[in-house]
Amino acid sequence: MPIAVDAMGGDHAPQSTVEGAVRAAEEDGASILLVGDKARIDRELARLGVAPGRQAGHGRIEIVHADEVVGMDEPAITPIRRKRHSSIRLCAELVKEGRAQSLVTAGNTGAAMISAKMVIGTVAGVDRPALAAVLPNLRGRTVLLDVGANVDTKPVHLREFAVMGHFYAQEVIGTPSPRIGLMSIGEEEGKGNDATREVFKVLMNTGLNFIGNVEGRDVFNGTVDVIVCDGFVGNVILKSAEALAELLGRMLREEMTRTARTKAGYALAKPAFDRFRTRTDYSEYGAAPLLGVNGGCFIGHGRSNARAIQNAIRRAVEFSSARLDRKIHDKIAELHSQEERLLGGAQEVSTG
Repeated sequence: MPIAVDAMGGDHAPQSTVEGAVRAAEEDGASILLVGDKARIDRELARLGVAPGRQAGHGRIEIVHADEVVGMDEPAITPIRRKRHSSIRLCAELVKEGRAQSLVTAGNTGAAMISAKMVIGTVAGVDRPALAAVLPNLRGRTVLLDVGANVDTKPVHLREFAVMGHFYAQEVIGTPSPRIGLMSIGEEEGKGNDATREVFKVLMNTGLNFIGNVEGRDVFNGTVDVIVCDGFVGNVILKSAEALAELLGRMLREEMTRTARTKAGYALAKPAFDRFRTRTDYSEYGAAPLLGVNGGCFIGHGRSNARAIQNAIRRAVEFSSARLDRKIHDKIAELHSQEERLLGGAQEVSTG
């Protein structure tokens, strides 16, 4: 089953989105539904030497025409109320109808989340889908969620985030038994506010590999694989990390090209700097998954280039192949069943 790609989403659409989709088809064997203005998509495919509806490498590319586009500055509810024929809405409908297994977009984040939640629908038992980010650490990768979908959360929501992050780290990142931490201001159980102290107790009873509270430094030191927090905190962490990575890269380039001696040293060390850039480049991972919806939804940066789109499609294929939405459903149902048994037992004790 193909991946639905919002060809009109992003600052460089449709050039980057179409090129990324072609790369995914040719190099990775992905089947793609490019959703957007057919005339513009046709021109981009012709520029790349690909005929729509035909094989591209080991994959296949087809076009689904969309009359409208949701702009980056438009309200998140736009594809639901005003632009029902927009490319992002049609991507969601393709997943809902079973014609695509996941959607990928670099367009309006709020519109993508609203379309996924209201058109595709959430996994049974999941109240709040969460946007996850994958950040580099000293030993591999850290999954951080939520990073912006839910500013206000309850303990039950953070428990859902832990379950979803567990399966994403396990099935897509490849971490056998993900260590899950709760973002707080100290490692001790009693640290944090009333909400984090309550969440700590909830996570202790999930059956997951919960290691307790973690702090900001643990995002990058490799001591934890999944970190759960509300969307306000997570978004601040994510945006700060991205800005810091760009700052470090720019400062290194400035210092290494300041004199003839440092330029010579830079030339010798260039392979190491290239590897550093790869480890910190958002385009290497592609997009953030919106976990908790039926099927898959991957949302990339507005400035996504072709490589970012290609990698986002790769992640979408991995997600769908692992049937993560089904695994999340089963674990959430198990936790709800446990709660009902405990509640029933407590009621029997009180009436007895």
